[in-house]
Amino acid sequence: MTFYKNRKKFSNISVKIGSAFSRFGLTPNQWTIISILPAIIALYYLVNLQFAEAALFFIISSFLDLVDGSVARVMGKTTKLGAYLDTMMDRYVEFLIVLGVLFVALQGMMPSFFLPAAAWVFIYLFGSMMTSYAKAAAKEKELTDSEIKGGLLERAERLIILFAGVLFAEFSLLYLTYFMVFLAVVSNITALQRACIARKASKKKWPL
Repeated sequence: MTFYKNRKKFSNISVKIGSAFSRFGLTPNQWTIISILPAIIALYYLVNLQFAEAALFFIISSFLDLVDGSVARVMGKTTKLGAYLDTMMDRYVEFLIVLGVLFVALQGMMPSFFLPAAAWVFIYLFGSMMTSYAKAAAKEKELTDSEIKGGLLERAERLIILFAGVLFAEFSLLYLTYFMVFLAVVSNITALQRACIARKASKKKWPL
């Protein structure tokens, strides 16, 4: 019951956001494209080790990602193409932020933790990619009829943790290293979890 009330509350907030931003006259897809601009600015600040500013523009980009869907629902313009564009842009935003962190690591600013910091960033990028690929490949290979979801870290959780890492880097770059190690490990676990889900789904579809 509590979940239902919270879902209704968030739905009402989404409607208010959609109503407010629809007055600017931009289409939902235009809002989706605009969301990458603050991410580019966040990248600039990350490269220049200005983490508080990077975190701020990271938030702005994430908020605009919410705006496009809200505007689409209010204007009655939800489309599969729009959802596809939104998904693609989400990946670019995540990549830009991680690219900024990689620049910080390659400059030798981030401390090592068993492995060089840059290696953890690459491992995280691979885990993030494999999490998405495990879902797409299962559908492409017809192992399952429905989209695979679940695992320890969905995209939203990854971005929240990534944002926290950027924010805490303002106090110490050691925190950013720890956050990247956590993301690297758990994102790859999530990819393996989705592979297991796909395997179970295939057995139900084609029992041996």
